[in-house]
Amino acid sequence: MNICKTVTLRTRPIKNGTQLSFYLDYYPGYRDEESMKTIRHESLGIYIYAKPKNQREKLYNETMTEKAEAVRCNRFESIVNERYDFFDRNKLRGSFLDYFKKKADKKNTKWQNVYKYFEKFVEGKCTFEEINVDLCVKFMEFLLTTTQLKHPTVKLHTNTASGYWSTFRAVLHTAYREHKIKDNPNGYLDRIDTIPTEKEHLSQQELITLAETPCKHQVLKEAFLFSCLTGLRKSDIMALTWNKIQPYGDGGMFITVRMQKTKQLIKNPISEEALELIGFYDEDADRKPTDKVFVGLRDCMTQKPLKDWLDASGITKHISYHCSRHTFGSLQADAGTSFYAIQRMLGHKNVETTQIYADMSDETKKASVNRITLKPTTSPAPEPDASMSIQVNPAESA
Repeated sequence: MNICKTVTLRTRPIKNGTQLSFYLDYYPGYRDEESMKTIRHESLGIYIYAKPKNQREKLYNETMTEKAEAVRCNRFESIVNERYDFFDRNKLRGSFLDYFKKKADKKNTKWQNVYKYFEKFVEGKCTFEEINVDLCVKFMEFLLTTTQLKHPTVKLHTNTASGYWSTFRAVLHTAYREHKIKDNPNGYLDRIDTIPTEKEHLSQQELITLAETPCKHQVLKEAFLFSCLTGLRKSDIMALTWNKIQPYGDGGMFITVRMQKTKQLIKNPISEEALELIGFYDEDADRKPTDKVFVGLRDCMTQKPLKDWLDASGITKHISYHCSRHTFGSLQADAGTSFYAIQRMLGHKNVETTQIYADMSDETKKASVNRITLKPTTSPAPEPDASMSIQVNPAESA
């Protein structure tokens, strides 16, 4: 860190030279640890008349000059004592809302939605220094009581609010890690408990029907069905490149993905049907190993276009893109795949998470309901086991 040795009060002309603006000149300057840029000047927001015309303007200039000199003295005292927090205070006056928007634009639709709700909550203005526990708690309460942006008459679902709240806390953590805010409020914030709901999924027949139904966006159809066959999340599908699909040494193919959500590395076998779906064996395809598998797939396609496709197939369930992952898990459970294997393929850290697919398994439910009956069993009585019978010798009985 460079240590400033002098602080000089200077002025620069503004408004066509009719006024002067005070600023501080630091030498040799202060190097910002985050940006690694050297800060040499600080505008004070104090102005005087360049050519005072009367006594009132002269007195005004003297008062403002004394104020600017007082700031210079305070800055110099801080520097002598090696306190540079006044630079941080200037950064804290920056727009947290602008920072949030930049982060959201680099992420996904969910982050952008959370930004829109927060922008509505703070009425379009929020600085870094305004971020504290009280403001965050009020935003949490806002999420629990507000209505949907697209449907103003419909209340935001508690589970949606919970997901948005988790995303907002992630923004806070990132801002703290990047030294945008001085304190991390997350340690004082509670989670929003979700309401247990049934995780929708497609049955085997519904999946077949959907595969046979034309879709306006072919890349969406291929991506969704591929997720149903592999269990990959949407974020992993959108980031998937061809070089992530590799051959086994003893035959077959596998897919290696570091999951976007958990950063956990999974290495799963991939079916021939899934490979054919994405045209893996297309020799005429012009592609590089680092090219995206699902070129042109956009996040917005997983909203209304997905619903239109489902409607065209006659499926009335409320199916989101993430339900493709639930479909993979539930159909694997139906097929008798062990929960340990499903856990490994889905990349779950805890088997308890995987066990939800036992509740979702339709075939298991259908088989289990016939195990309890009110009717007497009609199976024939077992024959006596000859090895267990006692043979009586007639001579001995006599």
